[in-house]
Amino acid sequence: MAYHKVNADQRAQGHSPYLDNDELQATALELEWDMEKELEEPGFDHFRLDGAVQHHLGNSQSPDLDLEPIQPSSSPKGRFQRLQEDPDYISHYTRQAPKSNRCNVFQILKVFCTALILFIFGIVVGYYARKKCPSPPTSQEPNNLHIYHDILKEIKAENIRQVYRDLLQFPREDDVDIAMKILVQWSSQGLEDVRLVNYSVLLDLPGSSSNTVTLKNSGECFYPSGQQCNREPKTLRSQDLLYSYAAYSAKGTLEAELVDIQYGTVEDLIRIQAITNVTKKIALLKLGQSPLLYKLSLLEDAGFGGVLLYVDPCDLPKTTDLADKAFMVSLNSGGDPSTPGYASINGSYRQNRLNLTTLLVQPISAVLAKKFVSLPEDTVQRDKCIPLQMPATGKKIISLNIQSVTTYKTISNVIGYLKGTVFPDRYVIIGSHHNGLNTYGGQEWASSTAIITAFIQALMLKVKRGWRPDRTIVFCSWGGTSFGNIGSYEWAEDLKRVLQRNVVAYVSLNNPVRGNSTLHPVASPSLQQLAAESQSFNCVEKTKCPASNVSSVQIQGDSDYFINHLGVPATQFSYEDIKTSENSSFLSEALFPVHTTKTEELDPSFSLHETIAKLTGQVALQIANEPVLPFNALDIALEVQNSLKGNFCDEVDIPQLLAVASRLRDTAELFQSDEMRPANDPKERAPIRVRMLNDVLQSLEKSFLVHRAPPGLYRNILYRLDERTSQFSVLLEALEHCKLHQSNETIQTALSEVLNSINSAQVYFKAGLDVFETTLAGKK
Repeated sequence: MAYHKVNADQRAQGHSPYLDNDELQATALELEWDMEKELEEPGFDHFRLDGAVQHHLGNSQSPDLDLEPIQPSSSPKGRFQRLQEDPDYISHYTRQAPKSNRCNVFQILKVFCTALILFIFGIVVGYYARKKCPSPPTSQEPNNLHIYHDILKEIKAENIRQVYRDLLQFPREDDVDIAMKILVQWSSQGLEDVRLVNYSVLLDLPGSSSNTVTLKNSGECFYPSGQQCNREPKTLRSQDLLYSYAAYSAKGTLEAELVDIQYGTVEDLIRIQAITNVTKKIALLKLGQSPLLYKLSLLEDAGFGGVLLYVDPCDLPKTTDLADKAFMVSLNSGGDPSTPGYASINGSYRQNRLNLTTLLVQPISAVLAKKFVSLPEDTVQRDKCIPLQMPATGKKIISLNIQSVTTYKTISNVIGYLKGTVFPDRYVIIGSHHNGLNTYGGQEWASSTAIITAFIQALMLKVKRGWRPDRTIVFCSWGGTSFGNIGSYEWAEDLKRVLQRNVVAYVSLNNPVRGNSTLHPVASPSLQQLAAESQSFNCVEKTKCPASNVSSVQIQGDSDYFINHLGVPATQFSYEDIKTSENSSFLSEALFPVHTTKTEELDPSFSLHETIAKLTGQVALQIANEPVLPFNALDIALEVQNSLKGNFCDEVDIPQLLAVASRLRDTAELFQSDEMRPANDPKERAPIRVRMLNDVLQSLEKSFLVHRAPPGLYRNILYRLDERTSQFSVLLEALEHCKLHQSNETIQTALSEVLNSINSAQVYFKAGLDVFETTLAGKK
């Protein structure tokens, strides 16, 4: 007889599960011990096998039993495996075993034969069972669309409306209170792992009395809404008065001349500085056209001392009447100001950053702005809207009084996990938010929370029937969003190393229904195709499909950290009103005190909420469940080329940039055709190659994070400022800086950043291709 010693974990493919029970394992180990003792006995030194031929166990025709040559194990607890006996086998070993050991030998042989019979029987059963039953991933793939449909059909408008109303009935005195209610809601839907994550952060809150603006020419004092200070407080919404302010503005009183700088563009600044000295003066600034933080940085550099901020009625949709309302803005670029770049955990060093700007900034209503520009009330005519503008003659002296208070408060995030089965270490994050401003900023927080809760409810119905996604889905409701996305920043900074490795995509639900006329999808370049396909998928049964283009533009909300610090592909669906002005971009930076009835007026049937929920759910499910991540590498290269088609000055070396972008496109095309297409065919798919491919796809956009960007502009250069501009925003800003300061140093720095980003992406794609080619060559 012939024996081979094998390691305990080296089992042939298709090994019977029946052999994994404790009794047989113990029997095998006893057998091993007895045989090893026998080999150590005298007389076994000359043990040999003549004419022993190695045969495979069971059916030699089975591909599952094509065993590799078994190597001796170095482990002292190795396992002996008996090979199939040759019928013509003749042993030349004739020594008779001692009588004292005969019973033990016969007993061992009896147990061994029993185990061998069970082994062969298990292999035969396992082989035919495996042959008839396809593997779970293969059988699940063709049914993915059916699974998505089953989940999404459970999302109903009436469910979203009910959750929405439940949220508004809850007294929201504290951020922690509403977070706890959301946690209870998600847990009641069956989400197993839901956590409350708290951070103590520095907030800038209103003082005990409202900020005021006084027109020194007439001595009139006004609240930010435009109402006079001597009116009875009972006739005013005290909450609206208090929360009409700029969080993290400088505090104090400033009396100076008011200067109209319109939208605060570089051209506006050059024009104003040519006719007057702006040092320590107060700017009358319109919101919109470019990020507020960027415009304030320009005004601060120019020497202004204060800013009155308003929204021109001509920039608002005709259906929106906010002329008599002031608003809130945050001057915080992101996270807890006292812990910039690191998490606000116990023991963290707290920096003394009470003000984030030297400017005294105060938002005011359009009604108050009209008083300052001395225009009649009928500037908004029936057929034409006249933009507000101060006359060239006459100076106005303004006294600005700002008294907000900085204090540490606890903000809470609600984090819920639905663990994946195949890639549990890969996260698809779906984020909504709640805020503690007591109904200020409208009810969009309740809209986003109701939508994400309805999706969880529909998803968990499928989970209870045994289904789970391949990747882990993380549901997040962020706190502190109104003050600069504080909750999401702190959580992401706290888990930065984990998220850098694990996060696959971020799906945003920030302010999902801000209008009712136009669907506005935004997606990073690698997700644009998926976002467009999701719209088609969800409008098959509808008579009218939404006609909208997917763009990559800067969006507000908690996706900021994931896009600009982690380089994670992101997408967002929202409904908006038809814009009446090209300057209306970035108006969403203002939080108006729109009250409970507004959302239900926009969408009384909650059908728009249902559409957003299904679009969001469709995208999240595909990212979480497709074997190969549904990201498009070539779209990134095309976006880069499109961003270089604009008109730049002679300082920008466009030919050099275009050459690098062309190489990026060629490599992306090769990567997509050689790797992604075969991987999408289940017949050609190998698990190790799929994992390697997904690792490459997951990090596609990380190469485009520049080290520094101007305030308010994205570090991820793949995102444009708005739909009107197609160029890289960092290059456009550098050109404006060049005009303002008559220096090309900034443009050269920005050019180098863009060039290195494109080249880094090309090298990354090429490295991915080289890895796959090496793997193929090794297999051959």
